[in-house]
Amino acid sequence: MKRILVSFAVLTSLAGVALADTHGAIAYSPSTSAIGWSYAHANRGDAETVARRNCDSSANDCRIAIWFRNGCGAVAVGHRGGWGSGWGYDGREAQRQAIRSCRKQTGSCRVIRWQCSENE
Repeated sequence: MKRILVSFAVLTSLAGVALADTHGAIAYSPSTSAIGWSYAHANRGDAETVARRNCDSSANDCRIAIWFRNGCGAVAVGHRGGWGSGWGYDGREAQRQAIRSCRKQTGSCRVIRWQCSENE
C-alpha cells in the first residue's frame, strides 16, 4: 500500500509539472511596424512585459496586440495600415484568425509574426 501511495504522489507531482501553463505575447507598433514577442513565461504579466521590451524602443506606441496561454498568437497587417491579431491552439489557426481580424480593418493582409507559448 505504501508503494502505491508513493507512486501516486510522484505521478501527481509530475503531472503538475507537465500541465503548467505557459504564456506568450506579441507587441506591435502601428506607426513603425516594430514588433516584439515572448514565449515560455509562467504568467501573462511577464510575457507582456518582455514582448513590450523586445519591441523597438524608439516606437512609442508599441502595445500588446495579443497574449496567449498554452497556445499561439499571430499579428497580421494590411496594405492600407490596418492590422489584426488572433490566437489558436496551433500556429496555423492563430495565423488564420489574425488574417480574419485584419481583413475587417483593411483589404489583403499578411502575417508578420506568429509565436506559440512554447517555442515551436
